[in-house]
Amino acid sequence: MTKREREILDLIENNPLISQKELAIKLGITRSSAAVHIANLMKKGYVLGKGYVVHKHDYVTIIGGANIDIQGFSKNKFIYNDSNPGSVNISLGGVGRNIGENLSKLGTETKLLTAVGDDLYGKKILNDAKQYGLDLSYTLVMDEESTSNYMCILDENGNMIAAISNMDIFDRINVDYITEKRKIISNSRLCVIDTNIPEDVIRHTVTNIDDVDYFLDTVSTTKATKIKEFVGCFHTIKPNKLEAEVLSGIEINNIRDMRKASDYFLKKGVKRVFITLGENGIYYNDGEKEERIKSPRIRPTNVTGAGDAFVAGLAYCYMNDEEIEYSARFSMAAAMLAMDNHNTINPNMSKNNVIKKMEETGLC
Repeated sequence: MTKREREILDLIENNPLISQKELAIKLGITRSSAAVHIANLMKKGYVLGKGYVVHKHDYVTIIGGANIDIQGFSKNKFIYNDSNPGSVNISLGGVGRNIGENLSKLGTETKLLTAVGDDLYGKKILNDAKQYGLDLSYTLVMDEESTSNYMCILDENGNMIAAISNMDIFDRINVDYITEKRKIISNSRLCVIDTNIPEDVIRHTVTNIDDVDYFLDTVSTTKATKIKEFVGCFHTIKPNKLEAEVLSGIEINNIRDMRKASDYFLKKGVKRVFITLGENGIYYNDGEKEERIKSPRIRPTNVTGAGDAFVAGLAYCYMNDEEIEYSARFSMAAAMLAMDNHNTINPNMSKNNVIKKMEETGLC
């Protein structure tokens, strides 16, 4: 799709009854040029015909963060209040962007709604997305804002010791922006939301655009509380143990507590619950089938992107109509593949490599 065709399609998705004359005026082109572009969109299957009925493609929309990750790796046992020998790595990050890149590498068409600054880091995020097919053409680019950045320190085992984030730009993702992109969301088969975006925006999206299923990435215990009052609007949620406790008000110490917490979410309206337990595995429940799957023992290189890969795995399996047990196992393997690399996103992420990891670790 050309840039002009994308502009025309955006206008049509927001107003399916817009005339060719109106399109031409808005874009500063001739009416005949608008007609040619529309004909090309029809040939490519993006527009179905009279009235500009837009085809509902099997793609995933993500609403969430995109930022730069700065990671410090300690070479030896970490010593607090001292300078530690090691290495520093700068890579692209952000929960929404990470999920999107993983999904794109798994072969799923994905569109990300996010915000970046009109700076060096923002341009890098936009340009790099083209290399792996993640669609950032709807991104909000802010002239006077800095692109979000995240800095963390990892110990000699790859576990995070501390982190600092600067994500103020995500407050600029507002209800008006979501309203403008409403058709992008509603025409997707699945929408993944991470809680880095403002609470009112999340609430507005899931309560006003109701013809799409929503997946939730809780991100953290603090940010997870944003959706506590309307968690039932989500089809699938993936809290960790602490986040599940905060959202349900139920202390989790054993399998019975996990069942009790997941039943709480299911009664609220959630269809699938996945509670991640770190090195202790995963628990899932959909009201018909539940299981705790123990995690194979591995030595992680970097755990930072594991949760994002897990959510991408869940979304991939949803798009391919996989049942819940396979979804859990595939997603665990995707998370382990992510942990095999120093980068937040493993460049070798692919469907075949995830399946290979499932075979190697006995998750099949």
